[in-house]
Amino acid sequence: MDGYTSKIYAAAAGAALYFGASKYVEDSKVRLLVGPSDENKELKKLLNQCPSLSENSRLVPTPYLCSGMLQTVYGTQIALRKDRASNIKYVRESKVMSDGGTVSLDWYPEQPSDDVTSIAIVVPGLGGSAYEYHIRCVVRRMYESIKDMRIVVCNHRGSGRTPLTSPRLYNAYDTSDLTDVLNELSAKFPHARLVCIGFSLGANLITRYLGDHGHSARLSAAVAVSCPYDTEVAGRALSAPGLLNDWLFQPNLMATVKRLLRRNIDVIKSSPLNYDIDAIMKASRMSEIDDLVTARTYGHKDCWAYYRAASSVEYVEKIRKPFLAINAEDDPVTPISGVPKDKFANNPCTALALVKHGGHIGFFTGVMSPKIWYLDPVAEFVSAVLE
Repeated sequence: MDGYTSKIYAAAAGAALYFGASKYVEDSKVRLLVGPSDENKELKKLLNQCPSLSENSRLVPTPYLCSGMLQTVYGTQIALRKDRASNIKYVRESKVMSDGGTVSLDWYPEQPSDDVTSIAIVVPGLGGSAYEYHIRCVVRRMYESIKDMRIVVCNHRGSGRTPLTSPRLYNAYDTSDLTDVLNELSAKFPHARLVCIGFSLGANLITRYLGDHGHSARLSAAVAVSCPYDTEVAGRALSAPGLLNDWLFQPNLMATVKRLLRRNIDVIKSSPLNYDIDAIMKASRMSEIDDLVTARTYGHKDCWAYYRAASSVEYVEKIRKPFLAINAEDDPVTPISGVPKDKFANNPCTALALVKHGGHIGFFTGVMSPKIWYLDPVAEFVSAVLE
């Protein structure tokens, strides 16, 4: 190959690389779907104070995490990471519910005084807790962004080493524990404005709570990250075969859920429903656990009936408080087909931020040490609400 030909090939390769990179960056634009702003100028004003959601904003995903499953799996693999962005220590408070069940409230940096002016309540997803990396990052970022704010993570029954004191576990649609916690915080700290940040299953609960309570909701605003909305669509996606799903994501999820069950096996065995413990421990898919445990606990025929009952799609249009949703179009757990874009487009209180790449609770950007992108819009939106 002569020098001239080599230059032609090099130029062609350079052009291909340039246009490929340009397309990669162009595809990283954040799309914001907002309800009729002329009906609710408050939401538009809030969004104008969020630079990370502006017209030119982007989430350029980490190059080696260029698919939704890679983003998702990476997030599960670093769940226990400790760095400056996540280095926090909680103060725990246990709360016994009316049926004898227990949820734990992990406060940062400390429990609030009576005159606290703002509290952020963080609700983890399935199998999640206050100790996950992304939760700790959100908590720390909120504290650093908003003066004198107190943040509390509401750990579900049995999660985050919360003792299971009732055979009744949590699910994707029962908002009674969340409602009780919000009512108690509102009564105990009457001067505080409350905001909620939910992830996945926790986001689904917040969506249903806001839709149920409308104008009377105890919250000033909420943010939902990777909410499934149509939980039947999410359930089928979570059950779909695939290399990374079969060998990495599902095993991680199942290990977390089974660890919770093993720690509380005596309480679970005490249930009059006589759960098939052997079958539960042999389960390899979350749908099997939901068939054997969740559906039976809440009186559903099977996991699919439970998933249909848990949907929050019809609740979006009933939300009457400022609500920011963040979803990725390549989310392998909560597919974009289950996100009710039409409901967001017609509700003046809601905004949906969509990115092309981000996976499920991933949204990693940067190369050497990937950072979580949604920390910026979450902090900006909540700060604007509390101004």
